Amino acid sequence: MIIDKTALLDHIKDKDQHLVLRRVIDKLERVVENHSIEYTDFLDPYQRKLCYSFINRFNEVSFFEKGGLESSERKSIIMYPRYMNNNDVESPIQALRIDGSFKFKELTHRDYLGALMSLGIKREKIGDILIHKNYGNIITFKEISDYIKYNLEMINKESVFITEIETSELVEVEEEFVEKNITISSFRLDAFISAILNLSREKSSTLIKSGLVKVNWQTIDAVSREVHENDLISVRGFGRMKVSRILGKTKKDRNKVIVKIIK
Repeated sequence: MIIDKTALLDHIKDKDQHLVLRRVIDKLERVVENHSIEYTDFLDPYQRKLCYSFINRFNEVSFFEKGGLESSERKSIIMYPRYMNNNDVESPIQALRIDGSFKFKELTHRDYLGALMSLGIKREKIGDILIHKNYGNIITFKEISDYIKYNLEMINKESVFITEIETSELVEVEEEFVEKNITISSFRLDAFISAILNLSREKSSTLIKSGLVKVNWQTIDAVSREVHENDLISVRGFGRMKVSRILGKTKKDRNKVIVKIIK
C-alpha cells in the first residue's frame, strides 16, 4: 500500500511542519506495509496533534505516546499493527540521570541542550530535560543512550556522571514562575507581548513576523492573533509565559490579566 502523502497533508496549512510530518507518514507506511513497530522522533504537543489528524484514518494501526512522564511535553508516538497487544510493544524511551558538583554551579536547560548538541545529537532525539536541585534527567531513545553515556563528560565546564534509570524513577519538576499583573488595550498578540516584555509595539510585531513567537507550540506570524486564557506563549530569546487569568476590565476599559512568567 502506497500512501499519498500529499493528500494526507493537504488539510495542514502549516507548511513549516510538512517535513516533520512526512517523516511520520514514512513510518506509518512501514507499519501498514511491513507490520512493523515504528516510533517517531520526540514531538511537541502541537506536532502530535497534527500527526493524529492523519494517523487516526488508518484503522489497521494502533499507537500510544511515550515521553518518560505522563506530563512530559515532548513525546514519541509509537505505532504498531492493531492486531498486536499494547503490552507486547517495547518502549523506545530511555531515561538518564546526570550527577555532578551542581551545588557549585546551577546548570540550565540551555546548558544541557548545548552540551548534547555539541555531541552532534539532533534536538528531535531528545525529549524533556528535567533539572532538579542536585541532579538532572535527560529523556532520550535507547538507541543513542550509550553514546550519550560514554561521550557526555561535561556540561558547562562541570564534570558529570551519567547512569541509566527506569522511567518510573523520574520525578516531575515543579514549574517555577513569577506572576505578573498587566493591563492591555487588546488581546492582540503584539499588544500582549509589548506589555509583558516592556517592548515597543513595533519590536513585538517584528518578533512575531520573524517567526520567533509560538502560541501553544505553534509558530504564529499574525500580529492580530488573539490570546486566550491558558495560552502558552514563547518568544525566542525572552522565554515563556502563560495567560493565567483574565480578570475583566479597568475603569479605563483596559483588560486586566494575570500572567505567569515561567523561569
